[in-house]
Parts: sequence; C-alpha cells; structure tokens
Amino acid sequence: MTPLVGCDPFDRDPAPPDPLAPMIDEALALAAAYRDAAAAHPTLADQLTPITEAHAAHAAELARLTETAPPSATPTPSTTLTLDPDAALTGLREREQAASETAFQACLAAPAERAALLASIAAARASHLEALR
Repeated sequence: MTPLVGCDPFDRDPAPPDPLAPMIDEALALAAAYRDAAAAHPTLADQLTPITEAHAAHAAELARLTETAPPSATPTPSTTLTLDPDAALTGLREREQAASETAFQACLAAPAERAALLASIAAARASHLEALR
C-alpha cells in the first residue's frame, strides 16, 4: 500500500502555535493605529511616527524569533480616524497600556532566550506611554 502524500505514518500531532505569535498581530495592530492617528491628525505625526516604527520593528523581530511569517495585510483602520487629537491620544494610551501588560506578562513567562527581547518590548511600550502624555 502506498502512503498518501501529506499523511504522517507516525501520526504525530502538529506543533502548537508559538505562544508569542499573538504579540506579532498586536504589534502590527498598534503600528496601524499609530499610523492612522498620525494620518488623521498631522499635528501628532512627529510624536507618533517613532512609536509606529518601533511597533513595526517589534513585529518583525517577534516574527523572526518565532519563525512566523507576519501577515502581509495591514490590519483594518482603527477608530482613531474620527476622533479629535486629544481623544486619539487617549485611545492610543489605552491600547498601549494593554499591550504593555501583555509584553510584561510574556516576559515573565518566557524562557531565558526570549526574555531579553520581551523585556525590551515591555520597556519600549512603557516609554510609549510616557511619550503620549
């Protein structure tokens, strides 16, 4: 009998997804939110562009670390487009606070070889909160 292509003769379970994979999507969504806010409120662009770039870099580094291809599509536009600049900053602070907690918890749970990157991301997200004040 010829085995079917794609069948595993040892009936192994596929590897579970990397626990850091959701952080890639989170970083890309944050980058999109900052990009959208900067486009909607050009007076904030100088303040938001470096943070946008940091989140995009975090997504790329997390993708490299987890050997995951980041999605090629950009996340859907955020709701900051319809808000005034102060409300946009408030919304970004709320998202950044939640993302900061995600990174902190991931850092605590990570093995040593991943902790340095996650600590760096957690620190960057905390500094983003300060930059948004």
